[in-house]
Amino acid sequence: MRHMSLLVGCWLVLVSALHAEVKSKEITYKDGNVECRGYLAWDDAVTGARPGVLVVHEWWGLNDYARERAQMLAKEGYIAFACDMYGEGKQAAHPKEAGEMASKVRGNVDSWVKRAQAGLAVLTSQPECDKTKLAAIGYCFGGSTSIQLALHGADLDAVASFHGALPIPTAEQAALVKKNNVTLLICHGSQDSFIPEETCQKVRAALDAAGADFEMVYYGNARHSFTVKSADSHKIDGMRYNAEADQRSWNRMLALFKEKLK
Repeated sequence: MRHMSLLVGCWLVLVSALHAEVKSKEITYKDGNVECRGYLAWDDAVTGARPGVLVVHEWWGLNDYARERAQMLAKEGYIAFACDMYGEGKQAAHPKEAGEMASKVRGNVDSWVKRAQAGLAVLTSQPECDKTKLAAIGYCFGGSTSIQLALHGADLDAVASFHGALPIPTAEQAALVKKNNVTLLICHGSQDSFIPEETCQKVRAALDAAGADFEMVYYGNARHSFTVKSADSHKIDGMRYNAEADQRSWNRMLALFKEKLK
């Protein structure tokens, strides 16, 4: 009888696993009068609340790449929300247009951070999200956005920036990162011509002076957009995909999340 119960239990677990999958849905939300359209991903095989990760898109807008990263995080057991920083689901097709859209958001830092916080609020409002374990990640424009959240006191445990444009913290902002015990992971290409080395040094100096917890990892032979497989298609010399740097930086982020969120 005990043997039969064990078999039945194993069968139920197997059936549950077969039906479990990553779920996703579009979520419309507001930042003031601006309608934003984000993307939520989670694995329904995970029971109860799990750590939440905000995903911030590149300067192109909330496209399939950001959605794919949210799905990848969901497969790792997190609930991930890819937010919409431009509003109305806007996307750019040309680098010039993308630059203009990103610059418009960056032009007002308070509004920029408020828009990101609106996305974070959507994430934490989900019943599957453990509000005590939160992180933010971002790519290019999204990397700088994620760092800005930490610099402005968002309730985060960790931030990972991939080839992000790096905001230089003030002494007060760096001290806030230290006070809130946020760990920053800055993944940077050694050949990234978009981000001056002087900027990297100033970021490091500010965080070091405050005693903040951070890592700045340089990936050899990696240019800007080294995690994006479609980067080469834009025919911009400074943007190239690098498979090794992509995988290593992702693994480093997962290791950080395992340390800080689980």
